[in-house]
Amino acid sequence: MTGESFRRLFQRAIAAAPDRLHLAAHSHHLWPDASWLGQQAAWDDAARLADRKWDRVMGEIWPGAQRHVAAELGLPDPATVVFAPNTHDLIVRLVSAHPGKRPLRVLASDGEFHSFRRQAARWVEASEIVLETVPVAGNDFTGRFVERARTGQWDLIFTSHVMFGSGGVFEGVDELAALSGPDGPWVAIDGYHGFMAVETDLSAVADRVFYLAGGYKYAMAGEGCAFMHCPPGFGPRPAITGWYAAFDDLSLPPGTVGYATDARRFMGATFDPSGLYRFVAVRDMLAQEGLTTARISAHVAALRDDLLARIAHTPLSQADVLNPPGHGAQARFLAFRSPHAAQWQARLLEQEVVTDVRGDVLRIGLGLYHDARDMARAGDVLARL
Repeated sequence: MTGESFRRLFQRAIAAAPDRLHLAAHSHHLWPDASWLGQQAAWDDAARLADRKWDRVMGEIWPGAQRHVAAELGLPDPATVVFAPNTHDLIVRLVSAHPGKRPLRVLASDGEFHSFRRQAARWVEASEIVLETVPVAGNDFTGRFVERARTGQWDLIFTSHVMFGSGGVFEGVDELAALSGPDGPWVAIDGYHGFMAVETDLSAVADRVFYLAGGYKYAMAGEGCAFMHCPPGFGPRPAITGWYAAFDDLSLPPGTVGYATDARRFMGATFDPSGLYRFVAVRDMLAQEGLTTARISAHVAALRDDLLARIAHTPLSQADVLNPPGHGAQARFLAFRSPHAAQWQARLLEQEVVTDVRGDVLRIGLGLYHDARDMARAGDVLARL
């Protein structure tokens, strides 16, 4: 499939910087042209409908986005999906809804993204949580994490599906789900690096697991459309709440703070809906093109193998590949550990080749907008490092 190219779907982004080779799809995925149409539609609706735009947003765009997420993840009911500007907002609301006594006992990996890592560190300082982390590095992270989770000490168990730093894939979601219940422990999966990159079917665990992700990466829709799948019966009344969650239960006495009974119970307040428009437009385009996650992953895998063959003849061949290709789910980026990682990233950027670095790890991410010509250019530039 390395001969196949989908650059035609990204003409605006490519034309905006024609000399750039963007190998950071895992960081900021380039936006396809369909997202431009979605952005325009958001503006046009605001101008045409003014105050009444929210009827369209909440009556058509929001449910359409819910259906797309549910279809991608195998969720039985799209109404379990709530959107927010970012996953941090959702994490804060999720923790506020937990019925356990404070400090909550939390188990996580030591490889979580900043949206969780920083907030968790501050919660520890404030005695809101007690945190234990399982090291990602080493053999059988999944087995070690599940073993700690089974000790029964936890109120919240939080881990990424795909680790943002190393590209390692957690394969124990079903095992964690078996531990979960409305009174605790709760299980939350950060799926940001897995959503639309790794085929994910939550149908068997949707009643017991929270799942968070968003549009910034492989959903190709940009910022502003993060989401959380919320299992029914878990956290009916988040303590941190906005007025958009105020779909009052009519059985409550007057003056009581009411909540929607579906995922809208986790909503905040007024938000910019343009991210949802972009997400729906991109997903509609992918459906029209017949581009499933499996098909895109196959395209990327072929390019990845081509690039790795070229890297064998470059200085990167001396780096430690943290997530070499193998069986099962694969991240959409390669992680190269080396003391030269930052130096390589800077040299590549001088030649308009965009990668990124996390500590001593250089990350090279591939997406739908790459083709064989890009891998040839990458190989030539990398050989000159």
